Amino acid sequence: MSERILIVDDEADVVSTIAYRLQREGFETLSAATGREALELARSERPALVLLDLMLPDAPGTEVCRKLLADPVTRHIPVVMLTARADEIDRIVGLELGSSDYITKPFSPRELVLRIRAILRRVHPDAPAVDDQRLVAGAITIDAAAHRVLVDGTDAGLTARELALLATLTRRPGRVYSRAQLLGAVWPEDAEVLERSVDAMVMRVRGKLGDAAAMIETVRGVGYRLRPPDRDDASAAS
Repeated sequence: MSERILIVDDEADVVSTIAYRLQREGFETLSAATGREALELARSERPALVLLDLMLPDAPGTEVCRKLLADPVTRHIPVVMLTARADEIDRIVGLELGSSDYITKPFSPRELVLRIRAILRRVHPDAPAVDDQRLVAGAITIDAAAHRVLVDGTDAGLTARELALLATLTRRPGRVYSRAQLLGAVWPEDAEVLERSVDAMVMRVRGKLGDAAAMIETVRGVGYRLRPPDRDDASAAS
């Protein structure tokens, strides 16, 4: 997935834990430590979902939620309340304000991810399933339904995981994916795999793509991206 999640919490360790897990699952993350910062980021960045702690230093989370859902720019963004308080009244108030869900700390990171995905599916019910997609980038064609990758019409012979990695890059040409994000997209969440395994897989994929291998670019110290095909077109025209 490429959805961006805004994490609003003034506890740095909580933000770090949530962000790491979400990035492993292929999400992008933003963070805010105050209600004011959360409102500004929500307006400017338009995240797919907001994880909002109820106890913020400058404003109650319920007030931030109310403002998010009253603003025409942000009211379509689902809000999930996070709190260490398990009082029923807090849950009722949050849900009555229009929040999409309410999660009590401490919570399971796995459960959090499942809830986020369920909410995003409800918000975007018509989004095509990954297996239904046909992705094209330059000479590369990914037919996920048929589980194959073609380069200039010839089957490149990629494995299922190699296809998943290439498909992740191809869905957003030009976007840089960290190794952690690619790990989350390719390997099961409970698999103990080192981030360097991504480098080895990228090398194998490049070896199977022939001349098209140059489209996978290394971003030193960060990860990888797929070069937008129009850059090749522009170079050829100059």
